[in-house]
Amino acid sequence: MSLTMIITLMVGAWLLAAACLLWGMLRIARRHRPAAAPSPRSMAPAPVKKPRRPAPAVANAH
Repeated sequence: MSLTMIITLMVGAWLLAAACLLWGMLRIARRHRPAAAPSPRSMAPAPVKKPRRPAPAVANAH
């Protein structure tokens, strides 16, 4: 086998291995991403409600 053929096969094998590694990483990254991005409205904090004061137990009638 000639030296040119050996170098060509080595470069081809390296490219194949790099492509396989990239495919595997992209496959894992696609599987682990969140299902849906939260909407901007859901990310806003909920408004804080003031607690209501309870009604007095006895009416102050004069």
